Amino acid sequence: MVSRTVGTGVAALGAIVLSLVTAPAHAAPQAGPDTTGLRKLLRTALSQGAPGAFARIDDNGTVHHLAEGVADRSTKRALGTGDRIRVGSVTKTFTAVVLLQLVDEGKVKLDSSVDTYLPGLLPDRKITVRHVLSHRSGLYDYANTLFSPSVAGFEKVRNKVFTYRQLMDMSLAEPRTNKPGAAYAYSNANFVVAGMLIEKITKKPVATAYQDRIIKPLKLTETFYVHPKNTIPGKYSRGYMTADSTGKKIDSTQQTTSWAQSAGGLVSGAKDLNKFMSALVRGKLTSAAQLKQMLTWTPVNSTQAYGLGLRRRDLSCGVSVYGHTGTVQGYYTWAFTSKNGKRSVTSFANTSNNGTVYATVNSTLESTFCG
Repeated sequence: MVSRTVGTGVAALGAIVLSLVTAPAHAAPQAGPDTTGLRKLLRTALSQGAPGAFARIDDNGTVHHLAEGVADRSTKRALGTGDRIRVGSVTKTFTAVVLLQLVDEGKVKLDSSVDTYLPGLLPDRKITVRHVLSHRSGLYDYANTLFSPSVAGFEKVRNKVFTYRQLMDMSLAEPRTNKPGAAYAYSNANFVVAGMLIEKITKKPVATAYQDRIIKPLKLTETFYVHPKNTIPGKYSRGYMTADSTGKKIDSTQQTTSWAQSAGGLVSGAKDLNKFMSALVRGKLTSAAQLKQMLTWTPVNSTQAYGLGLRRRDLSCGVSVYGHTGTVQGYYTWAFTSKNGKRSVTSFANTSNNGTVYATVNSTLESTFCG
């Protein structure tokens, strides 16, 4: 059963104790998604400066498509839930899945030092594979340096191709933020290390790992690792970054995302992301043992926790949902699923550097899972 409701609008954390249990036993969503509330949120995002916004919900066989605004400001083509998008840090969940599969195969151990596999890369042998996957390594996030200021920084790297080593050199040039294992501190450098681990262990590009281990088995037809190309294949939404001072919308579609790579370089679509997140929590991508590791949480704040490449959001209605957010220039993405994997949502706005829009589209999780 498919419900189609597409519109065409126009215009410093201290030390944190690692939680050794899985998410609270919150019930799966009971009420249906609030599609009226979702529609209102998407339209609000447009009024706040997003050219377009959408949400696709896969709800145990029923599909809801909601979209507002445009995918292309020049042609005025309407945005749709079938448009391909740059998914940013949702890529981190794919990367974590690949590494956990390698754990299942006995090729890497979560609590072994990264130095075991990548000798001499990191300054501290105490940094483990688990630490990088849970953002507890203390490695500085080089993106903070690259994108300050955001627009000028982006233009310098828009078409640049980095090596993993160059990205790590930027991170390691700055002091570490914490001792290994001390606290959650988000850093793209962690998932650059993860990508390097995958390539060292498999002796193949990370693109091959995504393709052979996730994309092909799940039959994901809209998911691609295009790096170092700077274009998106097929039908896609353009991305529009908001300038820091003027508010001008800068077309940021063409970019290599080479600054992100295994931390944020995937292109995908809403259908594929919902399918991926649902399959993950249902145990179709890793063993039960590794899924349990992935769902071992480090608190972030009162409503969020982080596992291994996976976020947990605790909503106002007592429901916890699992997934990841993603931001690259011009693209905001949320991909989350319920505990049982039966209800999944991908929400999106084709803008970035706009905190107001971010907060609005973030609220689509409440409307989707709390009803």
